[in-house]
Amino acid sequence: MITTVVNPYLDGNFAPVRQEITTDSLKVIGELPPDLSGMFVRNGPNPQHQPIGQYHWFDGDGMLHGVEISNGKASYRNRYVRTRGWNIEHEAGKAVWSGLLEPPQMDNPHGPGKNTANTALVWHNGQLLALWEGGAPHNIKLPELATIGEYTYNNKLTSAFTAHPKVDPVTGEMMFFGYSFAPPYLQYSVVSAQGELLRTVPIELPMGVMMHDFAITENYTIFMDLPLTFSMERMQRGEPMMMFESDRPSRFGIVPRHGDNSNIRWFETPSCYVFHTLNAYEEGDEVILVASRMSSTTVLMGGSQTDPTADIPLLHQWRFNLNTGAVTEEMLDDVPAEFPRVNENLLGRKTQYGYAGKMAKSSLPLFDGVIKYNFSNSKSQTHEFGQGRYGGEAVFAPRLNATTEDDGWLITFVYDQNTETSELVVINAQDVTNEPVARVIIPQRVPNGFHGAWVTAAQLNNSI
Repeated sequence: MITTVVNPYLDGNFAPVRQEITTDSLKVIGELPPDLSGMFVRNGPNPQHQPIGQYHWFDGDGMLHGVEISNGKASYRNRYVRTRGWNIEHEAGKAVWSGLLEPPQMDNPHGPGKNTANTALVWHNGQLLALWEGGAPHNIKLPELATIGEYTYNNKLTSAFTAHPKVDPVTGEMMFFGYSFAPPYLQYSVVSAQGELLRTVPIELPMGVMMHDFAITENYTIFMDLPLTFSMERMQRGEPMMMFESDRPSRFGIVPRHGDNSNIRWFETPSCYVFHTLNAYEEGDEVILVASRMSSTTVLMGGSQTDPTADIPLLHQWRFNLNTGAVTEEMLDDVPAEFPRVNENLLGRKTQYGYAGKMAKSSLPLFDGVIKYNFSNSKSQTHEFGQGRYGGEAVFAPRLNATTEDDGWLITFVYDQNTETSELVVINAQDVTNEPVARVIIPQRVPNGFHGAWVTAAQLNNSI
């Protein structure tokens, strides 16, 4: 008897949905707050065709799922990001590129890889950009979720573009970076509030590393040179091109926002990996970083695992003293949590609260709740999604004219395995342990995905 091994990332609620729909007047359990007005959009991988070879969750074509909320009513639509690669494969009627677990297709006439635009979103200068860290962002028209095309800042974009750019809520500037396999391994860019790419400067690293995220404060930018390394020499020896080198230290580089490689300060800590930062801020002579830390990671790598705590993200805090050069590292919580977020109106400044997805006890990256951290008293509260219910990253949507930091809502998609249905859940951020204030029933399944954004009604009305 032949048994077929099913890829878990093509099964259950990781399996793709391929129908694009638009539905108005969705059923709401509870009540959508009358002053919650805007659009929640979430990105994620959703392969258009049957993958070639081994499939990794990171490979899928970007699909946007959007819920527009106004006057207590909600509508839903989902659309693929029409990248160059999506269009080529759509015309071919099949997959043309293999994924990250397969050798690069150097003989592919369309290039060795495709920009999937599947990871995250950022709203800046009246535009929504769909992001993928290996290439240019894609401009998305709202509320239609229509792809306008690649966005290259009038051809000034010369590097890849991180999936996690940071927008300063005070100045309106946006900082981003691009990493690569070859020198310069890192390039750092600043975009003005008006959307002009002002400058791109190289930052020297010893070798190429996978740098998924970074952080900003009011005056500084923080880069993470962590030991998840790329090595073409390794690959030529028949070893993995990407490897977590646990014997290498972690390095954190702090550079003035408009600085360059000449005035970056590096701080060393024990080996670790960070996919996502929660926030960073300044306090006296110190720069403080808060992020989900893993002791090591096996992402994109096969082979046996020797570190029993690998891939378990725990919220940590680092303090870097710019005067003495000292660095301290502290675990803030022992509950595994990822996809951390803050009220982005305070990004780069000290916050009292932070939010993250509570990891379920599973071999798969599933969240069974949302944790609200109170950094002023080192306590936390958890919203549980319920038995057999799994959600995603909770995005904070501030109440209009809010006077306190946590006055707003946490919004995420939740999939109910019991009924095989998806819903948008709206949680009162000041009362997270209670039932959601509203559950918007989505007319088709929303697969597990990555990162989302809340775009206010005012931003929608003033979009370019």
